[in-house]
Amino acid sequence: MTEVKIPAMGLVVLVGVTGSGKSHFARKHFAPTQVISSDYCRGVVSDDENDQSATGDAFELLHCIVATRLRRGLLTVVDATNVQSAARQSLLKIAKDHDVLSAAIVLDVPESVAAERNAVRPDRDLPPHVIPRQRRELRRGMRSLSREFRRYHVLTGVEEIDAATVVREKAWNDRRELTGPFDLVGDVHGCRAELEELLTGLGYDIDRDTQGRAVDARHPGGRTAVFVGDLVDRGPDSPGVLRLVMGMVAHGNALCVSGNHEAKLVRALRGRKVRVAHGLAESLEQLSAEPDEFRDEALRFMDGLISHYVLDDGRLVVAHAGLKEEYHGRASGRVRSFALYGDTTGETDEYGLPIRYPWARDYRGDAMVVYGHTPVPSAEWINNTICLDTGAVFGGKLTALRYPERELLSVPAQQVWYEPTRPLDAPPSIGGGRREAEVLKIEDVLGANGVETRLMGRIAVREENALAALEVMSRFAVDPRWLVYLPPTMAPAETSLLPGYLEHPAEALAAYRNKGVLRVVCEEKHMGSRAVVVVCRDPSIAADRFGVDDGTTGAIYTRTGRPFFRDPTRTTEVLDRVRSAIDAAGLWEELDTGWLAIDCELMPWSAKAMELIRTQYAATGAAASAALPMASGLLARAQERGLDLGGLRERIDQRTANATRFRDAYARYCWTVDGLTGLRLAPFQILAGEGCSWAVAREHDWHMAIAGRLADHDPSGLLQRTGSMTADLDSPESEAAVTEWWEQLTFTGGEGMVVKPLGSFPEDRRIQPGVKCRGPEYLRIIYGPDYREPENLDRLRGRSLGRKRSLATREHALGVEALDRLTGGEPLWRVHQAVFAVLALESEPVDPRL
Repeated sequence: MTEVKIPAMGLVVLVGVTGSGKSHFARKHFAPTQVISSDYCRGVVSDDENDQSATGDAFELLHCIVATRLRRGLLTVVDATNVQSAARQSLLKIAKDHDVLSAAIVLDVPESVAAERNAVRPDRDLPPHVIPRQRRELRRGMRSLSREFRRYHVLTGVEEIDAATVVREKAWNDRRELTGPFDLVGDVHGCRAELEELLTGLGYDIDRDTQGRAVDARHPGGRTAVFVGDLVDRGPDSPGVLRLVMGMVAHGNALCVSGNHEAKLVRALRGRKVRVAHGLAESLEQLSAEPDEFRDEALRFMDGLISHYVLDDGRLVVAHAGLKEEYHGRASGRVRSFALYGDTTGETDEYGLPIRYPWARDYRGDAMVVYGHTPVPSAEWINNTICLDTGAVFGGKLTALRYPERELLSVPAQQVWYEPTRPLDAPPSIGGGRREAEVLKIEDVLGANGVETRLMGRIAVREENALAALEVMSRFAVDPRWLVYLPPTMAPAETSLLPGYLEHPAEALAAYRNKGVLRVVCEEKHMGSRAVVVVCRDPSIAADRFGVDDGTTGAIYTRTGRPFFRDPTRTTEVLDRVRSAIDAAGLWEELDTGWLAIDCELMPWSAKAMELIRTQYAATGAAASAALPMASGLLARAQERGLDLGGLRERIDQRTANATRFRDAYARYCWTVDGLTGLRLAPFQILAGEGCSWAVAREHDWHMAIAGRLADHDPSGLLQRTGSMTADLDSPESEAAVTEWWEQLTFTGGEGMVVKPLGSFPEDRRIQPGVKCRGPEYLRIIYGPDYREPENLDRLRGRSLGRKRSLATREHALGVEALDRLTGGEPLWRVHQAVFAVLALESEPVDPRL
């Protein structure tokens, strides 16, 4: 039995004359989707697999499919004759362009076997000279296989072909099965003492030989160290670093990728001509004092280091100089060069060092990329990448990153071991920085991919809506560094059939009960304007966490991302009150955070919507107040003269009464505000803090309790409690109590309530995150003064809620996703992807009265 080894991800080229059994071999050993057949492509472009005139178009299609699959990292098998070297070159170029390995499998059968097989195929009528010609071409083409393919297999005869087995081999850099936890260590450069101190701080136990030298280190918790390369050169003890890391790798306690300094040291030890600079002389001198056996072992170790690792199911990539997304898991000279040296612009800076291309600024991959190579004063996240070379050998510090915790640990250098060409605190020779890298780009939001969310999977955003949202965000939004969340819309409860009601608690509660949710919280719905408050404990938190170093400590903005107050002083005053309440309630310490994002309602409605009230509602009320009483008086005089008005006067009187109720309804939510006097801020959800998103992680009664404590600890009266009740939906008494509470709220001028589920959701059902149930008088503002007249109420009961419900669940998922990304430490552009999508969805055609 012949074992045919091929790359698990890459290109496999089947080679053989017509009738050699390539298609049968492909069906036996590969999935149908993995095999791209020239015959099939010929049929696609001509409806006839034997139409030789379509061969050119067929191979153009074949090459396009192969390129697409290889770009996506899929094993691709080409089923064509491929007997000519020239035909294989086009396929090899595609593989090279996509940095994947390739292999050839030659099926070499006797000419008579191929002829016999073709003779029994009714769809194939080959001239007699074709197979002999192909066989001659196969013989000539096989001479160059060793130059074309790093790995090829020749299966001779039918028996060997039938007995062959295909083995897929993962790339050496593919260690996705290793899930950690990991401790990733930056460039050591011979600083053995600092490395030992760092490993000890990380919790590793160091083993020593009889001479006291560190030869291994293991973590009692099963963690694995991962070194990002550049173990050697410049520092005082490169052999000591090698001895320790080699022992850790040999015993499975560490992984290590190659750095450019290891690659150069290998060439020097092999006698190649290299420039002895940048610390190489120190390593050569230190190694010369070591036994030959150690030098040979170190040479084998460094020469065997690979360019990068893909770990934790593709979530983590480690490469010495970093790695672009399209190179992850690939294998080529170009990939290795990028991983070891990075990419430069071809220019040099004032110190004569190369200016590096800012690949991290443009990085948009899901995998975290950890690297070193370019020393920086301190490790800093740029998009989802981080450089751990903090210049230990230059007198800086040696840094490690705990993964998946994303925690950094550093130890200071014992001294300056090597004077740097460029001062360590000088900006690195690379374009762009963290702030520039975190800016959302138009290509991040346009396209068919949408936004991936944890709660609902991929959510699509229409291009026309995205463009409108981009205009709003770029022109009117708050400082984008504070814009970390936009609240979702909320769907109303099912339309009520009770007389005189469009919405009623009975339907709101029944909707959850019918979905299997038996406990809910009912929250008072304030009639004001939705406000998101992001507040930091002090300016240093604002600078460190949000990159805002102008002294501001937060923001207050509307549900469309606009600043709530035109006057920045008013924003500062409100934030100071909120901060003081958080201080007094002890929440900074209790929640272990230096900042909070809070969902609130700010009242009165008139504080933000006075122009809307004046032009849309007050104008209607004023017109009705002026016209309807006059019309009623005229009708009264006509009635006195004996005219039969057919009930017209009564209808006008009813409309007058309705107009009065309409005016009273909106007037309840308008009052005078002078500075902070008259303002009311009602928090109802604690969205997030450092490292924690609580939006869905905590039950709503927890949110109510924290929000209530904030109000209780604000002596100024700005913060207001949000009333709430929990209800057991299998208890008629509990439902009756909630209904009575709702009636009291709405009778005294309240808007109504919001019902939200408590407890875990049934996994197989999609549940609304909340439904609003508004009072009958409040709904006059929405549907007009006369909406409760029977004929109007019957018509309104036909309203459709499907689009609104879909919009509510999608926006809720996007809001939670934004908070997850924010608290997970992801770059700001990733947070803005989800925030931006919420604003874009607001452009969908949904009845605004819902």
